[in-house]
Amino acid sequence: MILLLLFLCLFVTLLLGFPVAFTLAGISLLFGYFTFGTDIFYLLPLRIYGTMNNQILIAVPLFIYMGVMLEKSGIAQRLLQTMAILLGRLKGGLAISVAIVGAMLAASTGIVGATVVTMGLMSLPAMLNRGYDKKYATGIIAASGTLGQIIPPSIVLILMGNVMNISIGDLFVAAVIPGVALVTLYILFVYIYAVLNPEKVPHYSQEEIQQFKSELSYKSLLNTFVLPFLLIIAVLGSIFLGIASPTEAAGIGALCATILTLFEKKLTWKVMKDAAYESGHLSSMVFMILVGATAFGLVFRGLGGDEMLVHFIQQANLSPYAFLAIVMLGIFITGFFIDFIEIIFIFIPVVTPIFLLYDMNLLWIGILISLNLQTSFLTPPFGFSLFYLKGVAPKSIKTSDIYKGILPYIGIQLILILIVVLFPEIVTWLPGYLND
Repeated sequence: MILLLLFLCLFVTLLLGFPVAFTLAGISLLFGYFTFGTDIFYLLPLRIYGTMNNQILIAVPLFIYMGVMLEKSGIAQRLLQTMAILLGRLKGGLAISVAIVGAMLAASTGIVGATVVTMGLMSLPAMLNRGYDKKYATGIIAASGTLGQIIPPSIVLILMGNVMNISIGDLFVAAVIPGVALVTLYILFVYIYAVLNPEKVPHYSQEEIQQFKSELSYKSLLNTFVLPFLLIIAVLGSIFLGIASPTEAAGIGALCATILTLFEKKLTWKVMKDAAYESGHLSSMVFMILVGATAFGLVFRGLGGDEMLVHFIQQANLSPYAFLAIVMLGIFITGFFIDFIEIIFIFIPVVTPIFLLYDMNLLWIGILISLNLQTSFLTPPFGFSLFYLKGVAPKSIKTSDIYKGILPYIGIQLILILIVVLFPEIVTWLPGYLND
């Protein structure tokens, strides 16, 4: 009864709009005090110190800084413009370039909100000016912007690895094939749609392409493509080759992003100040939620919640896949209402012991949950990515346009989740191959 009351209080206060971090910590302290007495004030600081002492978490503010700095360098905007012209002869060439640039931004930053906003500001006006259908344009932008949930160096994967106590490097490697498959499916869809609906997806004229190419030098073309690839190789290459840990690679990425901004002659004092402020703000939010979730986890386990859950699952006699289906559905629905950070810190520690009890591969489970969280980020009516895009979209774009435009991509992601469930080797093969 106490556990049910704990969850009920937490759920009600979150729906009322109270800050997640302080809600978690405040309710946990209240229940902890009435359950354990003043011992809670001795146990909680020790638990928080043990969590914050984890050096893996240093990667979070470094990757956030890298993403913010890359956004301010202007590299991504030039990359999108150049690729759109180079793919201009293809049906839906601009939409294809949005998917590719979204994947590259995801591989460079791992921050979903920043990527959706950046892609919306850069590509949505260009697509609308070319006469693209509103639903078609907003759908590919929102879907591509959330690729940072699954494509390394994803903040989701870093936090997931920390909570599930599995190698973040292995998670990064395991996410490569599903991430590439998702981008490929996006590109196939936008191309097929453009072929079937040419009136809704106009392409660049031959004159426009020739004019742009005449103004494009080999040096600027080289800089446009080489600089982002250098950053991706520096971060992911150092991890995959075993040269650096994810934390060390985050430091490399932060330094390289600063150097690229300097190379682009955008590294002013104001840019440095803004990047430091935004990085500090986002990092503080993440770690305050982590503190609140740590308090919640301490009280939940102290009340025997994990043991009760294991007992309930055993009594229900669920098969491993039935339990997996329940967890995936629960996370999918919860993702409508709260951010992925809270889901990872609140729910994943509760269900991980059950997956271990069933002897299921946690690497595979982690990638499935990441794909699931990405899908919930896109699903109306509460998908966070849809709100991010609406916030930067012109007034001519209605919320219903964004909702309708994203539906095909939700279907694509659900299909990919089903494929990964049926064929776990998609996730486990590459880490196993590199570790042999």
